[in-house]
Amino acid sequence: MIATAPQSTPEAPSPQRAPAVVRLENATRTFDDVRAANRVSLEVDQGTILGLIGPSGSGKTTIVRMLTGSLAPTGGRVRVLGEDPTRYRRRTRERIGYMPQHFILYPDLTAAENVSFVAALFGLYWRRRSRRVREVLELVELSDARDRRAGRLSGGMQRRLALACALVHEPAVMFVDEPTAGIDPILRQKIWAEFRRLRDRGGTLFVTTQYVGEAEYCDRVALLAEGELVALASPEEMRRQALGGEVLELELTRPVETADMAALPGVSAVRWTGPTTLQVVAESAGEATPRVLQALARLGGDVVTSREYRPSFDHVFAELVVRHRDSREGTSADDA
Repeated sequence: MIATAPQSTPEAPSPQRAPAVVRLENATRTFDDVRAANRVSLEVDQGTILGLIGPSGSGKTTIVRMLTGSLAPTGGRVRVLGEDPTRYRRRTRERIGYMPQHFILYPDLTAAENVSFVAALFGLYWRRRSRRVREVLELVELSDARDRRAGRLSGGMQRRLALACALVHEPAVMFVDEPTAGIDPILRQKIWAEFRRLRDRGGTLFVTTQYVGEAEYCDRVALLAEGELVALASPEEMRRQALGGEVLELELTRPVETADMAALPGVSAVRWTGPTTLQVVAESAGEATPRVLQALARLGGDVVTSREYRPSFDHVFAELVVRHRDSREGTSADDA
C-alpha cells in the first residue's frame, strides 16, 4: 500500500472589502492664492457616520461642495459611489441627499409644499410622498408650521425645513453641512437619532459641524484645521491620540514623590494637575490601576478617589490642533 501525503485544504479567500462610498485622494481646492482644502485624503465606508469637524474657515464647506459636485477640485481626486461628483449620472444623484449651509428653498411655497416638491423631484409617488412629508416635518418639529410660507419662517425653522427636504427621499448617501446650527439641544438629539436610524439601515452620512461635542455621535471623526486633515479616527481613538493613551485620575490626601512611577509597566507619563490631583497616562487604565495604587501605597500616598479621565472633545481637538500647528511651524523652521 502506498502512502500518500495528505492534501491540504485550500484556505477560503478572505472577504473583499467593499469599496468606499466616499473617497478623497489628496483633494485640494485653491481660491486665488488661498488653499481652502490642502491634500485631504479620507474614505467613508457604507453604513458609517463621518463627522467633519473644525473651526470656521477650516475648509469643511469646501470639501462638501467638492463631494456634491458644485465645486471641482484643483488637485487630487474625489469619488462618491464610484463616480466623479462633477459627472454624476441621474440615477446616482437620486441616491444622494444634500443639506447646504444656507437656505435655498422656495420662500413663496409653504413648508409642506417645499418638502413635497423635493420629494417629487426624486420620483416619490403621491402616497409615499404624502407619508414622508408628514414624517420628516414631524421629525424636525415643523408640523404646526406646515402651511406657513418658508419665507416667513425664522432662521432656525428654515434650517429644519432644509433638513426635512434632504431627508425626505431617504437617500443612500447624505452630505449635511452644519445641520444643527441654531437648533436647540433637544431637537439636536432627535436629529442625530434620525441620522443613526439612516446609518443602521445602511445609509452613509457625511456631516460637518462646529459643535465638537457632536463627535460623540459619529462612528469616525475627521478633524480639519486650516484646510488640512489633522486627525481621522473613531472618537475613542482620537481621545487616545490627544492624550497619549488612557488616563487615570487620582485624588490623594497629600502630594508624594512620583518620579519613579513612569517606569511602571504600561505607564507612559505621570503628571500633577493640582495640589493633590494626579493623572497617570497608560496603555490601558484598567490594567494600570492596581499597579498605580500599589506604587502609591508604597510611597505613602493615601488615595481618596480614582477614575478614568475622559476629557471633553473641546480639549481633545484643541490639543490636536495645537500639536499640528507646532509641527507645521517646526517644519517651516527646519526648511528655513
